Amino acid sequence: MEVLIFKTSVNDIQEVGRVKPLLSIPAIENWNFDLEDCDKILRVVADDLSPRYIEEILQSEGFECEELEY
Repeated sequence: MEVLIFKTSVNDIQEVGRVKPLLSIPAIENWNFDLEDCDKILRVVADDLSPRYIEEILQSEGFECEELEY
C-alpha cells in the first residue's frame, strides 16, 4: 500500500460528496480530506495507482488537485 497526498480546492463536505463516487475504485483502500488544512489535503491509500489518475479525476469535476511530495 502507498499513501498519496494531494493539495486540492475541495472546500466543504458537499464538494467531498461530489468527489466520493470518483474515488470508489478497487485500487483505493481508503481516502480522506483534511478540510481544516490550508491546502485542503486529500490522502489516498492505494495499491499501484498513479497520482496523475487522482489529479485527472478531480480536475474532471472542476477541482484543482496537485500531488505533494513528502
